[in-house]
Amino acid sequence: MRDRAAFLKPIAHRGLHSAAKGIVENTVPAFEAAIARGYGIECDVRPAACGTPMVFHDLTLERLIDGEGPLARHRAEALKTLRYKAGDAAMIDLADLLALVAGRQPLLIEIKSEWDKPDANFLKGIAATASGYSGPLGLMSFDPAVMTAMRELAPAIPRGIVSGQYVGDCWWRGKLGPERAYDLTHLLESGPAAPDFYAYDVNALPTPVTRFTREVLALPLFTWTVRTDEQRATAARWADAPIFEGYEP
Repeated sequence: MRDRAAFLKPIAHRGLHSAAKGIVENTVPAFEAAIARGYGIECDVRPAACGTPMVFHDLTLERLIDGEGPLARHRAEALKTLRYKAGDAAMIDLADLLALVAGRQPLLIEIKSEWDKPDANFLKGIAATASGYSGPLGLMSFDPAVMTAMRELAPAIPRGIVSGQYVGDCWWRGKLGPERAYDLTHLLESGPAAPDFYAYDVNALPTPVTRFTREVLALPLFTWTVRTDEQRATAARWADAPIFEGYEP
């Protein structure tokens, strides 16, 4: 993994956000707070209607934004005029994020996927924007097909697979059958993407496959989302860096 040493530090999940301080996830104030405290940054990107990668987690706007409906129904220009319900931040796109961070801290950017065929314009936009960035940056997704596409579009940028235990009544229910859920849990679809790192659910660690990737393949293992003292101890023992939220390491 390029710039490996730069990434092996606590990574602020969606930036260093805090409801008590009025700092909203995936916004400029959250990213600036992480940079000021010396933490890496994890964030999410989704496509606007025009394919522009927007820095936003949810499929729809309602939870955080004074707007409604799927983010993908709105063009980037319109999304940037909307405001978050808390604070006075505006939504930014990937290019805005990279200009803001400017190499000061490492970035892990999760490419959101609903397990459908990847949006080609969206992925091309990510690749084009990220390829011009000189700071430490990794791209990752739960969907190995997304990272396989990124291997072709931006082969020089470190790639990661995000995973965990695909069991129970989870966010993926209705999208994946039991066989594919098993394969994703055990990282069996990783081959075509040739990942440079993994990020795995802290509540599932350790597993044989995460130990193999870290101890035998010597690939960096991040773990998400670390919030409690117990999870901090697990992350320290079984991963290389925590993706944390709700406290400061």
